Amino acid sequence: MMAEPDGPEDRLRRFATIWSRAVFPVTSTSSTRPEFEGQLLPLARRLSEALRARAFDQEEAKAVGAALVGAHCTDPEALSRTLDCVDAYLVLYCGHDGDPEHLRARSARLQHAMAAGFAQALRERTLAEQEAIAQAALKAQGVVAQALHASEARFRAVFEGAAIGIGIADLDGNVLQVNGALTRMFGLTDQKLRSRNAKEWTHPDDAPQTWRLYEELVRGQREHYHVEKAFYRPDGTVLWTNLTVSLLRDADGAPRYQLALMEDTTERRLLNLRLRYEATHDALTGLPNRSFFFERLEKALSAGPGQRFGLCYLDLDGFKTVNDSLGHAAGDRLLVEVADRLQACATAPGEMVARLGGDEFVALTTGPDTAHEVDELAGRIMNALLAPISIDGRELTVRGSIGIVEGPAGERSPAEVLRSADITMYRAKSAGGNRFELADPEADARVITRHGLTTALPAALERGEFFIEYQPLVRLGDGTVRGAEALVRWLHPQHGVLGPDRFIPLAEHTGLIVPLGRWVLEQSVRQAREWRERHGGADAAGPLRINVNLSPCQLNHPGLVQDTVDILERAGVAPDALCLEVTESALIGADDDLLKPLRRLAEMGVDIALDDFGTGYSNLANLRRLPVSVLKLDRSFTQSMQQFPADPVDLKIVEGIVSLAHSLDLAVTVEGVETGAQAEQLRILGCDTAQGWYYARPGPPDRLHELALVDASG
Repeated sequence: MMAEPDGPEDRLRRFATIWSRAVFPVTSTSSTRPEFEGQLLPLARRLSEALRARAFDQEEAKAVGAALVGAHCTDPEALSRTLDCVDAYLVLYCGHDGDPEHLRARSARLQHAMAAGFAQALRERTLAEQEAIAQAALKAQGVVAQALHASEARFRAVFEGAAIGIGIADLDGNVLQVNGALTRMFGLTDQKLRSRNAKEWTHPDDAPQTWRLYEELVRGQREHYHVEKAFYRPDGTVLWTNLTVSLLRDADGAPRYQLALMEDTTERRLLNLRLRYEATHDALTGLPNRSFFFERLEKALSAGPGQRFGLCYLDLDGFKTVNDSLGHAAGDRLLVEVADRLQACATAPGEMVARLGGDEFVALTTGPDTAHEVDELAGRIMNALLAPISIDGRELTVRGSIGIVEGPAGERSPAEVLRSADITMYRAKSAGGNRFELADPEADARVITRHGLTTALPAALERGEFFIEYQPLVRLGDGTVRGAEALVRWLHPQHGVLGPDRFIPLAEHTGLIVPLGRWVLEQSVRQAREWRERHGGADAAGPLRINVNLSPCQLNHPGLVQDTVDILERAGVAPDALCLEVTESALIGADDDLLKPLRRLAEMGVDIALDDFGTGYSNLANLRRLPVSVLKLDRSFTQSMQQFPADPVDLKIVEGIVSLAHSLDLAVTVEGVETGAQAEQLRILGCDTAQGWYYARPGPPDRLHELALVDASG
């Protein structure tokens, strides 16, 4: 595996090396390959800076494309290889510390601008060459005028042997002479060409100034002009030329003839069009690509007052299954068919469909009434996906999830619109898929905040932004404090104190829950030791104990047992001072491999509590096989006991659970105790310990020590 370069300059040089190796074989240069690499390095640096610039500057990328022509990279293959290198390696080597999705979109736009700059520079180079010919023709006007009597043979040789088309006409436009190159370009005989008048050669694509320049020349008001002009051939095809027309004067300086020099640029123009198409269209489906779509979206969002836009962001449901089961070739054919159907849905003015990549497509509509039109467009797309698609003899059902964003132009950037559409699409997918949802600013804000918290989690742990609060566990029989549950909090710099429900699921998703859980366990065990030392060690009623929650991810981590042993030994705390709480849902259907670490911990003397008991619908008979010593009854069973009289059904349920637990030699802890009547009822029912706001809210460790001292003095 190749080692990654150390720093930005190393990565930049690596990119320049790859670029030079790809392009050098098709470059007409006398330089060596290392010398050629030295020429490309500053161009690579300009691309890198343009990639990471705050605002997109297409002129910088155009300048790089033009510089390629200056470095003799004029072969179309050189441009093709350059675009391939930029597409594959620019973001990889020069896009460090940036949003990959944004950088890939920026890279695609840079490629398009480079291709445009390359084509423009190549054209200007050709024009310069033609201009040189025109200047030579102007300088030779006297020679041409005298060629009738002094150098007719030499002029005829140049005239007939020229590689470009040459024609001479009078000032009325009547063609007098043409050379062989011109007849071949038009596909006409000499006689046919000379029977034409220059004024007849109009074309719909003529630039507005073309015929104005012609009239000025034949009136003697200008000596020459240069334009890009199209001509119709007899077979209906179009001939594109670089046309230079010069005025020929007689010995007295009076205008006599017009001299036309034509270079056939049809193939070059087709190449430029192909490069433009390839830079703006998806190679697989032929739809506009991400770069082209962003151009259209930017234009739609910058439209004038009263204009609106509507965007549908489509992601196919279950497309990965098709790739995994039938292969990527089948997946590609499926995407092509989907693209064809989507294209048929967006045929009205102001509508377009593009492929962003993978199985993600977008449809855009613009105009004054997009609120209604975008809903209809989404409906057409959903209907278009209803019919099965036949791939390799299999009928595949295709479904999709669509996020819709609609609004007035000028209020949001393209990136903000696409982000909102992406978020909304995933909301539709989370709701079961095969549906479309409308963007909701509040839902967007929640997702953005969630993403921000997720990305901030690792640094927050390193910066020490987490802290622990402790909620007392009270013995119902005598009201003494027997320990506490450790509850982690996040002191976020912007959002303030966040409860575990805000960030524990994110830590689970990212895997950070393992180091975070290890830190919580270490801090809690150290606090338990301090409590024991301040409380005078173990008393007759037993030592203070700390309860720490374990997530399902931690249960599956191979280092759970060893980490726990190491933390207890370093703190000098006996295993019986620790109780690990595991949710009932995490142990439903657990096999022996999952239970083995818990059994080892229980054998060491660590208590295992089954948290939120009663919410997971587990089989009560399974309690016998679980290595638990405590049941923590979920608060939903005891909420009715806050009022008098309590629901008799709830009383019977709790009484039955307590009886069953005690028969299995399990202690019962109750959460969410908020009133004295509730606490008394639970004591009568035989519950062992309780926690809740009635006793104390979660707080700093010193509060528990004070409560324990009050119990001891009482």
